[in-house]
Amino acid sequence: MTQQVLNADLDQLVKEADLGGREPVGAVGAGLAMVAAAWSLFQLWYASPLPFMLGFGIFNDTEARAIHLAFAVFLAFCAYPAFKGSSRQVVPLSDWLLAAVGAFCAAYLFLFYNALATRPGQPTAMDIAVGLLGVAIMLEATRRAMGLGMLITTGVFIAFVFAGPHMPDVIQHRGVSLQRFISHMWLTTEGVYGVALGVSVQFIFLFVLFGTLLDIAGAGNFMLQMSLALLGHLRGGPAKVAVVSSALNGVVSGSSVSNVVSGGIFTIPLMKRTGYSGVKAGAIEAASSINGQIMPPVMGAAAFLMVEYVGIPYAEIIKHAALPAVISYIALFYIVHLEALKYDIQPLERERIPGWRQRLLGWAWGLSGTTVALAFIYYAITGLKALAGEQAGWVLAGFALVSYVVLMAWSSRHPDVPQDDPTNPAVTLPLPWPTVRAGLHFFIPIIVLLWCLMAEELSPGLSAFWATSAAILLVLAQPLMLFAFRRIGTASAAWRKGLADLWKGLVLGARSMIGIAVACASAGLIVGAITLTGLGLMMTDLVEAVSAGNVLVMLVLTAFICLLIGAGVPTTASYILVASLMAPVIVELGARNGLVIPLIAVHLFVFYFGIMADVTPPVGLASYAAAAISGADPNATGWQATWYSLRTTVLPFVFIFNPQLLMIGVGSWVDVVLVCLGGTIASLLFAAATMRWFRERCTWPEVALLLVATFLFFRPDWVIDRFAPRYISAPAADIYKVADLLQADEWLVVGIAGSNLEGEAITKTVALPMGEGATGRDRLRNGGVTLVQLGSEVEVAQVKFGSRARKLGVEQGYKLTDLQLPNPARPSPHWVLLPASALALLVWWLQGRRGRQGHSAVRPARVR
Repeated sequence: MTQQVLNADLDQLVKEADLGGREPVGAVGAGLAMVAAAWSLFQLWYASPLPFMLGFGIFNDTEARAIHLAFAVFLAFCAYPAFKGSSRQVVPLSDWLLAAVGAFCAAYLFLFYNALATRPGQPTAMDIAVGLLGVAIMLEATRRAMGLGMLITTGVFIAFVFAGPHMPDVIQHRGVSLQRFISHMWLTTEGVYGVALGVSVQFIFLFVLFGTLLDIAGAGNFMLQMSLALLGHLRGGPAKVAVVSSALNGVVSGSSVSNVVSGGIFTIPLMKRTGYSGVKAGAIEAASSINGQIMPPVMGAAAFLMVEYVGIPYAEIIKHAALPAVISYIALFYIVHLEALKYDIQPLERERIPGWRQRLLGWAWGLSGTTVALAFIYYAITGLKALAGEQAGWVLAGFALVSYVVLMAWSSRHPDVPQDDPTNPAVTLPLPWPTVRAGLHFFIPIIVLLWCLMAEELSPGLSAFWATSAAILLVLAQPLMLFAFRRIGTASAAWRKGLADLWKGLVLGARSMIGIAVACASAGLIVGAITLTGLGLMMTDLVEAVSAGNVLVMLVLTAFICLLIGAGVPTTASYILVASLMAPVIVELGARNGLVIPLIAVHLFVFYFGIMADVTPPVGLASYAAAAISGADPNATGWQATWYSLRTTVLPFVFIFNPQLLMIGVGSWVDVVLVCLGGTIASLLFAAATMRWFRERCTWPEVALLLVATFLFFRPDWVIDRFAPRYISAPAADIYKVADLLQADEWLVVGIAGSNLEGEAITKTVALPMGEGATGRDRLRNGGVTLVQLGSEVEVAQVKFGSRARKLGVEQGYKLTDLQLPNPARPSPHWVLLPASALALLVWWLQGRRGRQGHSAVRPARVR
C-alpha cells in the first residue's frame, strides 16, 4: 500500500469516526459549512460575557440546549450518510427532510418555551407528537453518528421502560405510559435535555473548538516534533515519542481515535522502521492515545461532567485526577523501554551527537530556562494585575499579544522544523532547542486556559472562551506574522490565509462536535430511562446478589459492565452512561460494607474502565485506527494494547481502597512526596512484572516478588490495618464536638442506619462532607446535611438536594449509629515502603548477579 493511499484511507477513517464521512461540494457544501460555522459562533456568543454587556441575545440553559441540539441533529443528517454505500458528496432529499424535521423537534423547547412553561406536566397532542418524532429521529441520528452499538444500548433502555412489568423480579417495575415517557424524555430536562447535553453546551464544544484551532495552527505537529527531538535518541525512542506526544495531545483532545491518527501517522511507521513489529507499534500508539482521555485538564471532556455529577469544583477534579494519569504515562514509558531492551532495539542517531558534557549542559539550560520562564510568566501576570486594577483584563491581553509578536519575531528568524517523511527509511532527528524555539507561541493559548482555570478560578466555560479567543487570534495572526518577519508573499494573501484557516477551524470544530452532541443527547435518553424506572437501585441489588457482598468481586463485576457499556461509545457518552448506572452501585455497596469511598474515586473508577473499551477487542476503535496505519491485525493489536494497558486498569482498584493516590487525606508535603514516589515505583514494578523483564527476563519467582512489592507500594495501608485499625468508634452524640474541630472540605466518617424503599434494614459507613461555617453545625448543614439530636440519638433531618451527601446515599430519617474517628495510635503506612523497596532491590540484585555470571535467561529476540 502506497503512502498516498494510506493517508487517504486514514483521512477517511477520521472523517467517518469524528466528522461524518460526507463532504458535499458546490453550493450545498458551502451552505453546510456556513451552518457549522454559525454553530461555532453561537457557542462563542453564548459562552462570552457579551450578551450580558450588550443586553440582548441572552439564552437560559434550556433554550441554549435546544438550539445546540438543533444544530447537531441538522448537521448529523447532512454529514453522516445513512449507509456505507451512500453517497459521500450528495445529500439526498430524505436526509434534508430528516435534518429539517429533526432540527425543528430539537428546537421545540426554544421555539415554544413560554407556552410550555405555562402547562408543565400537561402536554398537548402537539407536544406528544413532536416528542415522539424527536425520539425516533434522535435514534436514527445516533445510529449514523455513533453506530449500532450506541443505538442498541439506547434501544434496550427504552424498551426496558415499557417492558418493566414483564421483567424478572430483580429488575421488574410498573412500566410507564407513552405520554409520561415522551414528557419525561423530550419536554423536561430529565431526559435528552439533561445534564449531559448541558455540559456539551457549556464546556465541551469550546474545548473541542480550542483543540481544533490549535491543530490547524500547527500545534499538533509541533508537539510531535518536540517529543521526537527530546526523546528520539533514546532506546525505543519512537515509541517513547508516541507516549509523550499522545499525552500532550490528550491535554486538549477529546477523541482517542483522532489522537491515534494524528500522531500515529508519524510514530507508527517510525517505530516499524526502527525494529518494532506492526502489532506492537500499533498497540503502543493505541494504549498511549486512550491514556490521553484520562489526562487533565480536559480528560475527553469528562472533567466537566464530573463537576456536575460529583459536585466539587473543577480545580479539585484536576487535582484528584492528575497523579494517576501521570503515573500511568510514566509506566507506559517504562514499558516501551523494556520492550526496547528485550528486543535490543537500538536508539536513533542524530546528525550531530553531543558529548555527555554538552548533554548535561543542555538539560541544565533547559530545566533552568523553563523554571525561569514559568516564574517570569507568573510574576509578570501577577504584577500587571496588581498595577492595572480594574483594567487588568485589557493589560493582560496586551501582554499576551506583545509576547506573541516577540516569540513569532524570534522564531521567524530561523527555519521551520520539517515534518518527518514516513516513506523515507532514513530517520533524521530534529535538534531539541531549534524545535522547541519554533513553537513557543503555541503555549500562549494553553497558558491562558490554565491561568483562567487554576489561578483566576473562572468557570470552565468562561476559561475555554478566553483560551479559544486567544487561539482564534493566533490562527488569524500567524500568516501575517510570517509575512511581516520573513517577507514571503503579500499582506493580502496572508490575511486571506488567516481568515481561511479560521473559517476552517470554525467548521471543523463544529463538525467534530456533531457526534459528541448526539451522543450526549442519546445518553440523556438512557439516563432518563434510569431515573424513570429506578434501574439504578435495581442494579445495586443485582450486583450485590451476584457478588455475594464481596467488595472486590463487586468492583471486578462493575469494571466488566463498564467495559461492555463503553464498547464503541465515545469518551463523553461512555462516562455519562457508566456514571449514571454503575457509580451509584459502587457508592451504595461500598458504604454497606463499611468501606469509605470518596465520590470522585468512584467516578474515576467507572470512567477509566469506560474508556478502556476503546482498545479492548472486538470493538476497540483506537486499536482499529492504529492497525489501519500499521497494517497489522486489529484484534492482535487490540489484545496487545490491552496487555500494555493493564497498568492503567490496576490504578482504579488502588485508589478505591487507597484514596491518597488521588491526593485525598494527604497531610504534609512529605506525605505528598512519598505518595507520589510510592505510586510511581509501584506502577513501574507492575509494568516490569507484566512484561517479565526487569534488568533481564524475570523468572516466575521474581515476577511473584515484584507483584508483592507492587502491592506493598500501592497499598501500604493494608499492612498497617492488620495491626492498627484506621478508625476508632465514638458515640454519635459527640458529632458537633468533633465537627467543631474540622475545617471546610474535610470529612466526618459516620455509621448510619435506616431502611430502603422496600423496608429492608440497612447500615452504611459514609463520609459527611463539611462546608463553610463558623460552627460544626453550620459546616454540616452547608455540606448538605441537617441533623437533629434527641438525647443520645442523632437523626438526619434533611439532606440538601444535589449535595455530595445525597450522592453518597444519605437519606432523611437515617440514624447515626457512631462516629468513626482517625486512630491517633496508628503508625504511618509509609513505613511499609521500606520492606517493599527491599523486595524490589532483591530482584534487581538477583538479576544482576545472574547477568554477571553469564546465565541470562534470554538473548535479545526479534520483535514478533
